[in-house]
Amino acid sequence: MTTVYDFQAQDIDDKTVELASYRGQVLLIVNVASQCGFTPQYEGLESLYRRYGSRGLTVLAFPCNQFGAQEPGDAADIKSFCASRYEVTFPVFAKIDVNGDNAHPLYQFLKKSEPGVLGTEGIKWNFTKFLVDREGHVVERFAPTTKPEELSGDIEKLLG
Repeated sequence: MTTVYDFQAQDIDDKTVELASYRGQVLLIVNVASQCGFTPQYEGLESLYRRYGSRGLTVLAFPCNQFGAQEPGDAADIKSFCASRYEVTFPVFAKIDVNGDNAHPLYQFLKKSEPGVLGTEGIKWNFTKFLVDREGHVVERFAPTTKPEELSGDIEKLLG
């Protein structure tokens, strides 16, 4: 059976990261953008990471420019924005597509594992969130409108 651990992705510094390196962690995987109305959720994501990181939560951010061209910058711009504006300490990856023919294989898997409303697979907007258990299985998908702080209960259940 396929899990998130079977994938790899380029990080913001263009280094290949095997997601198997997160084995045993609870993951919150989010497609992000710097110029979106939901961008302030970076603050909530960082808060979750700082609160639960020592217990085994890792937030993985995947910048995406497919929604309203709200992530126009290059890797250096994104990295600088995350650090200076929101003091992000969780892993940020290279910009990817989450929908369409060029969708990253990880996102193809996430969408099939946990479809959205009415069974639709497509990501609707920035800051769609996928919660993954310690075995690498997708357990829940959250809409962009769901604030990170609303996920505490679900995260705590998985952390045990």
